[in-house]
Amino acid sequence: MSAHSVERVFVAKSKLDDVISLCKRRGFVFQSGEIYGGTRSAWDYGPFGVELKENIKRQWWKSMVTGRDDVVGLDSAIILPKQTWVASGHVGVFTDPLVECLNCHQRFRADHLQEAYAAKRDIDDPDTVTFDLLNCPNCGTKGKWTPPRDFNMMLKTYLGVIEDESGLHYLRPETAQGIFLNFNNVLTVARKKPPFGIAQTGKSFRNEITPGNFIFRTREFEQMEMEFFVEPGTDEQWHQYWIDTRRDWYVDLGIAADNLRLYEHAQEKLSHYSKRTVDIEYRFEFPGNEWGELEGIANRTDFDLGTHSKHSGTDLSYFDQAKGERYIPYVIEPAGGVTRSLMAFLVDAYTEDEAPNTKGGVDKRTVLKLDPRLAPVKAAVLPLSRNEQLSPKARDLAAELRKHWNVDFDDAQAIGRRYRRQDEIGTPYCITVDFDTLEDDAVTVRERDTMTQERVSLDKVSEYLAPKLIGC
Repeated sequence: MSAHSVERVFVAKSKLDDVISLCKRRGFVFQSGEIYGGTRSAWDYGPFGVELKENIKRQWWKSMVTGRDDVVGLDSAIILPKQTWVASGHVGVFTDPLVECLNCHQRFRADHLQEAYAAKRDIDDPDTVTFDLLNCPNCGTKGKWTPPRDFNMMLKTYLGVIEDESGLHYLRPETAQGIFLNFNNVLTVARKKPPFGIAQTGKSFRNEITPGNFIFRTREFEQMEMEFFVEPGTDEQWHQYWIDTRRDWYVDLGIAADNLRLYEHAQEKLSHYSKRTVDIEYRFEFPGNEWGELEGIANRTDFDLGTHSKHSGTDLSYFDQAKGERYIPYVIEPAGGVTRSLMAFLVDAYTEDEAPNTKGGVDKRTVLKLDPRLAPVKAAVLPLSRNEQLSPKARDLAAELRKHWNVDFDDAQAIGRRYRRQDEIGTPYCITVDFDTLEDDAVTVRERDTMTQERVSLDKVSEYLAPKLIGC
């Protein structure tokens, strides 16, 4: 059996595989361009996936921007002046090591192959793994590789009618540079002074050599980044503050603390701009390496504002009037991925338990125990049957609740199957309008995790749900 076959068997037994199946079955994620055969590692987000994504971004924005008095927002362009990427170092050093199998000619990231081999054999330093030991993940051939060479990951595009060097631009590989270019603008209009931050979310693009692991590593992805500008000498304290704050954010939204770890980058592997970088990683249990990066928190020192000052000729320093000193601020950067966070929240929330059925027995139940703030649908209104008396009352209730939350209405299939569907998409509350409602003007509210049911007056449902859906 080849190494590739062994890997597939391992994945089939993992919780991650169940989550991927659920995502496709319930419309969280679709393969992009599926009717044309699809694009490798490109994904579209369906009705529930897009709601989950938006909820993650909303909670991030509340935590990082509107919930603080020292951070403001920005939305910068995807295509920036190409000189930006020369100054930032991306044109020169934004590369990954690439190797090619001499048998099947598939290309892979050299460091990923070494890391997977080291993880399986408990080798502490992946760099000590030589390529003569490595099997090709595609064809299984051992030790037949080209020497590693650097591969620039920026995606090129051309502006104007002629595709020549003068029109060459790049799709941004990170959102951070747009923030640095606007430092003076924001400093002036927002009337801020260090320590303060500028945050934004948006699409970035990287020509990954080996995208994969479902939505974890893709060429088009969405980031949540904040650049926090501080006085030199205070950077190490602020760096630790943001490491702790960002880890706590994931835990507050339901991630089990045991499934998170902090990974310290070795000095010799730091990015060219970094003094220290710590990753927040989640236990995805990927084949070959169970951990995957959710977010990196880097101390970028004064590299960014310094290099853009030098290359642009614009002074991006800050004058501290109280001290009578001018300095280039250091930057602390928490940078996370929206879809990686989405994947972690789904894996952590995925649960299988048992629920009673109509025959007096129990059935296996799949439920996403998402924090209500993240749940795509906050409540579902379910008339017991499609009835001319029940359906209008149920629709009126759903319309009233939609003034406050995203609410689903479903009157097809047996009530048990509708409960199962809502459990699988993570809906915290199901509200059943039944024939007793016609007599007592009350409905049954079912809680997702415990499946407990409570009778609530029809005109009190919003009031009942409000304290349970705070922050949604």
